[in-house]
Amino acid sequence: MKTFLYIIALMLVTTHANCQQTEISSELSGQLFNAEGLTELHLPNSVKRFYIENGFQPVWIKSQDETGHTWQAMLMLSCVVEFGLTPLDYHPDKLSQDTLFTMLNSPEKFGSGVKARYEIVLTDAMLTFINHLHYGKLNPEYTSQRIDKFENLPFRANEMLLQALDVEDLMSAVADVQPKNKLYQDLQSYLHLAKGQYLDDCYELPEADLRLAAINMERLRWADLKDEFYLHVNIPTYTLDVHQSDSIHSYKVIVGRRQTQTPIFSSSITHFSTAPDWLVPKNIFVKELLPKAVQQPDYLETHHYKVYDQQGNRIEADKSMLREISKNPAGYSMRQSSGPNSALGAVVFRFPNRFNVYLHDTPEKKLFSRDKRAFSHGCIRVEKALDLAALLLQYDGASDKIQQMRENAALYHKSDFKLTKPVPIKVTYITCTFKDGQVVRYDDIYGLDKDLEMKLFKK
Repeated sequence: MKTFLYIIALMLVTTHANCQQTEISSELSGQLFNAEGLTELHLPNSVKRFYIENGFQPVWIKSQDETGHTWQAMLMLSCVVEFGLTPLDYHPDKLSQDTLFTMLNSPEKFGSGVKARYEIVLTDAMLTFINHLHYGKLNPEYTSQRIDKFENLPFRANEMLLQALDVEDLMSAVADVQPKNKLYQDLQSYLHLAKGQYLDDCYELPEADLRLAAINMERLRWADLKDEFYLHVNIPTYTLDVHQSDSIHSYKVIVGRRQTQTPIFSSSITHFSTAPDWLVPKNIFVKELLPKAVQQPDYLETHHYKVYDQQGNRIEADKSMLREISKNPAGYSMRQSSGPNSALGAVVFRFPNRFNVYLHDTPEKKLFSRDKRAFSHGCIRVEKALDLAALLLQYDGASDKIQQMRENAALYHKSDFKLTKPVPIKVTYITCTFKDGQVVRYDDIYGLDKDLEMKLFKK
């Protein structure tokens, strides 16, 4: 008889719980298809998509014995600063732990509409957090608007979260979406070492070094450094590192001046050319070279420059003609032929980018001996450029072309080398690393740190 009564009681409890779940599901559907209910969410379309994909079933507001994932999620959101992020981005005013505790332990005290609202806001916070861990909060390419529209995303947080809810350790699954490269992992380790190894040992606001680590973790999320073979140019360290599976080859580089900054971007090297000629950018032609040519009659010949009209006809540019061109330079262009004084040096590496910059050799080798090397108009000059070209040919399975490449460069003979496997190139602006237990700072040569810090932490 006691067993029978126990079974009846269990059935009643189960039926009541199922009824509550059904009511919350109905509220989820109603609120997510009400435009007013989406205004406070960071990723309204993503949240709606998440619940459509799981049949509008609640994942956080459940029976007491099913709340392990719920409290793991709340724990991570309470300690986002350990990931270089700020709590204000994850609805701290709406996700009270006390409210949640009462809601889960005394569900009769709250209506299904309130429970559904808490469920929705917590999902929005988690999806936002996961995207910030993977893409970064201020990623110029993968903006929150693009993410919420689901436009050509290589990583989808709503799918990842649904999968993570099937495993016991939700925190580890979420943390695993972060970049895997060593620079990022070192800075992440620093945050843990500075403020405790465990997620429940948190702090309110990061100090100066911690904020510096946080903004550089943000930049590394943008960079997505994960290819087996890639080139990494870091502007503040004036270096180019070629990453292979088991080694790193390092080269010195010259980057843009503060007035003509080298941009931050990702692309892939498709080909390179020996003994390149140089179509001078319009602003350099007008502001720098044309005035020099007017003042020095032999400047063009000495430096192998030629002037052309709009139809591509070469102009015999004597002093009087140059003065006329100076009055209206719009219809003219300048090109420098290859040679020992060519601005592009012996080789230029090409990759598509909207900034029209490239990687190249330079005749001004002496500049590489300086510690601070911000001298260019925005393009990147690399020391030992022919060694880099040889390394790319070797990686491309074309080692037999290396000798010919070096001979063509020495003789100023133009030749193109197309890579069958385009090589990723990442240009970053990382101003600190964590090495041997200490934060190592680099010059913020363009003064970008403070602006990013203010945007990231809303100061």
